[in-house]
Amino acid sequence: MHTLAASFVLGFHGCDAETAERVLAGERFVPSTNDYDWLGRGTYFWEANPKRGLEYARDMAIARKGAARVRNPAVVGAIIDLGRCLDLTTSAGVDQVRKAYEVLRDVAAKSSTGILPENTRDGLRRKLDCAVINVLHQVNDDEGRLPIDTVRGIFIEGAPIYETSGFHEKTHVQICVCDPDRIKGVFRVRDSWLV
Repeated sequence: MHTLAASFVLGFHGCDAETAERVLAGERFVPSTNDYDWLGRGTYFWEANPKRGLEYARDMAIARKGAARVRNPAVVGAIIDLGRCLDLTTSAGVDQVRKAYEVLRDVAAKSSTGILPENTRDGLRRKLDCAVINVLHQVNDDEGRLPIDTVRGIFIEGAPIYETSGFHEKTHVQICVCDPDRIKGVFRVRDSWLV
């Protein structure tokens, strides 16, 4: 982990309006513990992208599944201190994840099934990636290293924005906050930021 990038970022969390109001009133975010979360256990934010956070909440309202059902889509902003960040936009971060994968692969090979979790073909359910990140947390703990505060990664999603484009509609930077104390404040998102 390192702190080479700017430490504070604005993140945006898509959720139900009731959840947004509770967080704005002082409740903590409830971290996700799904086995398919892209960046492991924690609270997820779209970095500098409130519109995408709201789009996600709208998608969840249409899907109407999961424990945190969204009935009235909303987005809430947060000031996040990245702290000790596992930054997957850097070579160092990628190397750490690669090593964690090797640990997971070796553990799986010695297990009774010998099977690793898998990511889905559409890239939306990332059980392998989640397991790898969670193994990296465990390896850090086992080796007495300081914990990872946040995980940050770039995800290329959606259709190309024009023919042969290398840019895609839903590309985004995702932040997973592992240590809730890294969320330094929350705020209501201006409507002008959502257009």
